Amino acid sequence: MPIAKEKPYIGRFAPSPSGPLHFGSLVAALASYLDAKASHGLWLVRVEDIDPPREQPGATETILMALDAYGMHWDGEVLYQSKREEAYQRVLEQLWEGGLLYPCNCTRKKLAGLNGVYPGFCRQKTSYPDNEPFALRLKCTDSKISFRDKIQGDQSVRLADLGDFILRRKDLLYAYQLAVCVDDQYQGVTHIVRGYDLLDSTPRQLYLQSLLEYRHPVYAHIPVITQVAGGEKLSKQNRAKALPLDYPRPLLVKAMKALGLQPDNDLLASSVDEILLWGVEQWDINKVPKVPEIPMPMLL
Repeated sequence: MPIAKEKPYIGRFAPSPSGPLHFGSLVAALASYLDAKASHGLWLVRVEDIDPPREQPGATETILMALDAYGMHWDGEVLYQSKREEAYQRVLEQLWEGGLLYPCNCTRKKLAGLNGVYPGFCRQKTSYPDNEPFALRLKCTDSKISFRDKIQGDQSVRLADLGDFILRRKDLLYAYQLAVCVDDQYQGVTHIVRGYDLLDSTPRQLYLQSLLEYRHPVYAHIPVITQVAGGEKLSKQNRAKALPLDYPRPLLVKAMKALGLQPDNDLLASSVDEILLWGVEQWDINKVPKVPEIPMPMLL
């Protein structure tokens, strides 16, 4: 009997162009890069530019320049989600024909206080409302979704506790949960290393993947980096400082420390390529802290 060959590792980093990369996104990019390269795999970059109201002019170019300055060179061409709308629409039509979607015209006021869990107000609707904007929601069962996260361990959640989620918004923009699943399948992504803040998206994506008969990637969720003051996640919305492009080595070494590596201070004298090579050789995903967040002061 022939021995089954393992699929080649394909990882990805998928930033949204709502602003430049900051230290928190550097840590996320570095984790996915090191995991891919330590596995002799491919590391892809995908720009999630499907939300024009949140996008910042020039952000895509700035993000790609930052990745290049920090030595993380991607394999193949960058994929832009803004060019993938036909693929998303085809999947929506497939789900609609299968009776798995329904239109929802609930207002924000009606949904206030529900903590993001949709209770199914519009679940029985089978036709589009006339002259009124509506979202498309996916019908979720009451089944349990379980998976093993390579960092955070065993996870299990009931879909009913998450609620029916949106795949196309009222403004006709395609939702993150839809686009990410369609594109991970399209690009052959086998491993996803990303921030803990996206852990609760994973059961939704696993469910949608199953409905579409897509492969399930292996997931690993790293801690997010939080502000020195206030404890908020470092993010573009919280005006986190953009990565400096002229002197990347100190932050690159600091990002490795956030991921559980123990670089010697002498590494700062090395080139960016040498620092990354050291990181690839030392990478061990089991050493990544199994916590939701890491405050910046711990890394200073």
